[in-house]
Amino acid sequence: MIKKENLSDLNVQAVNAIRTLSADMVQKANSGHPGTPLGAAAATYAIWAGAMKHNPLNPRWFDRDRFVLSAGHASALIYSILHLFGYGLKIEDLKQFRQKGSLTPGHPEYEHTTGVEITTGPLGQGIANAVGFAWAEKILEAKFNKPEFDIVNHYTYALCGDGCLMEGISAEAISLAGTLKLGKLILLYDSNKITIEGSTDLAFTENVVERFKACDWHTQIVADGNDIAAILSAVEIAKTTDKPSLIQINTKIGFGAPNKEGKPSAHGEPLGEDEIELMKEAFGFPPQEHFFVPKEVQAHFAELVKTSKVQINEWQLLLSHYQEKYHDEYEEFMAWQSEIPSTDFATLVADDSYWDYKETTATRLSSELILNKISPTVPNLLGGSADLAPSTKAVMKDKEYYTNDNPTGLNLRFGVREHAMAAIANGMMVHGGLRPYVAGFFVFSDYMKPAMRLSALMKLPVIYIMTHDSIGVGEDGPTHQPVEHLAALRSIPNFTVIRPCDTQETAAAWAMAITRTTSPTALILTRQNLPILPGSGKASFKGGYILYDDINPNTGLPDVALIASGSEVHLMVEAQKVLRTEGFHARVVSMPSFEIFEEQPADYKDFVLPPILRARLAAEAGSSFGWHKYIGLDGDIISIDSFGESAPANLIFEEHGFTVENVVDRAKKLIEKTK
Repeated sequence: MIKKENLSDLNVQAVNAIRTLSADMVQKANSGHPGTPLGAAAATYAIWAGAMKHNPLNPRWFDRDRFVLSAGHASALIYSILHLFGYGLKIEDLKQFRQKGSLTPGHPEYEHTTGVEITTGPLGQGIANAVGFAWAEKILEAKFNKPEFDIVNHYTYALCGDGCLMEGISAEAISLAGTLKLGKLILLYDSNKITIEGSTDLAFTENVVERFKACDWHTQIVADGNDIAAILSAVEIAKTTDKPSLIQINTKIGFGAPNKEGKPSAHGEPLGEDEIELMKEAFGFPPQEHFFVPKEVQAHFAELVKTSKVQINEWQLLLSHYQEKYHDEYEEFMAWQSEIPSTDFATLVADDSYWDYKETTATRLSSELILNKISPTVPNLLGGSADLAPSTKAVMKDKEYYTNDNPTGLNLRFGVREHAMAAIANGMMVHGGLRPYVAGFFVFSDYMKPAMRLSALMKLPVIYIMTHDSIGVGEDGPTHQPVEHLAALRSIPNFTVIRPCDTQETAAAWAMAITRTTSPTALILTRQNLPILPGSGKASFKGGYILYDDINPNTGLPDVALIASGSEVHLMVEAQKVLRTEGFHARVVSMPSFEIFEEQPADYKDFVLPPILRARLAAEAGSSFGWHKYIGLDGDIISIDSFGESAPANLIFEEHGFTVENVVDRAKKLIEKTK
């Protein structure tokens, strides 16, 4: 690791190698963002070479420092660093920047490129992710560290730009981080005062440092973004405070490109071969040689890697001594890092009592009941709500609340910050050691959706508890009544949506959410009470199933399939009873999860919904979008393709056709139509 007193021309050469590699990547791809890599190269090098604990031979070791590139468009910068430090990226990989199938995509992607800690595409997400990393570290540090055994002791560094700080999510995350006193979070602000449209003064004139001070952050300014010694000094000072730290580093976008330095054109387009040659010549590099790294720079990075080997060896020795002295705590520490649920959880779900319920209740209350059954068996489960815990019922009663004085508490308070809350959960999940859930009103998934989408993209099993799921919200009116939100979440690839119809299906939904390891899960829950339906529960592990069946003896099939999710399943059950008295045979299919149903074998899906059965009526108190693949060309759906209104829920349901009479009438019409 470099020290301030050991800085030399070699460090300058190393920084310039990062710059030229980045510029060559963008130029070869004829696509990308060279400006920030050129301007922030010195700051990033200072952190990776002089401040961070990391090891390219064991890139996932638990106590490494984390580096989050919130300004994800500057991906060429992180790829250059990872190549030079030996994280597996070869020169050929750099030459394939932004090309199909490469390890160097346009924005860094988690678990795609070794050394990339998290996927940060949309600006500002990385700041909130970094808050999640630092919060997770603080919780685990308080839980597992012992005197003389700091087995959890690492920092989170994040590099952001002006654009990240303009995005609203950053304001939410910064405010919460200050409240939480996340002293091991260090945010490096690449202040180059340029955006795509021109000077930041066109739309961003606030005093950033004063904003951070107001949020109770420790702040510093480094006047020269190329002053590695000053940057390292600022980092050392940041490590002495119990507050999160902002280090504003004043840089020039496109540094070194003589005709584009400091200009908007340096941001998001190739510099051009002539400009790169001039820059390389000024740096003392061969002007016409592409992807060139001086041999002495290569040797320098190899020496830095040796230091990182010492760091991990020291930690592993510490951990082995910890295991000897605190065996039970060590076993728990390792268990918390496992993706496999505990045997206690498996035993709980296998026990009949987990499925035994009698009371009519809202599924948000069902979720609270199940969450508190599960909580003792998943000791690293943690989560909270965006100031809605009394309504979302997302509190674990066997666990304490997190506070600055009680950092082992696992019930979290996010405040009214839905967007940051979801992104923070992603950071916690990626950090490791914790299993996060977050909760809010379903309609506000609009605020959470960018981070929810990234959960799915990264295959993170974050659990989203979404309550007040429909026009059943009633008097709060259309601003609080989700309509298109089920369709919106279902449209996200690799996102599991479960809308249970009663407590038994809610029990199954929680069991599925805990055991799914490669996708996030949203539990969509009612405000209104729902009775228990005999036969529901375990069968919903298949996503969709025959709840009640009535076969026409003449055809060997039902006359009509009544398909629904959530509260509307009860409507279909009541309609089936009426149809039976009138001589019609109906099958009730509960469909709590499209995604899980689609995972089933084709013969099972055809068994539940036989292709020959064309009379299919669906009902869901939301948009019809997405249901047509189940009702087919001849089917029908009772849905809400307009906004609701402020009125008692029962009146709104009736107005939109969610009545037994309407279901019966439309079912009979379908039967007649498809004879």
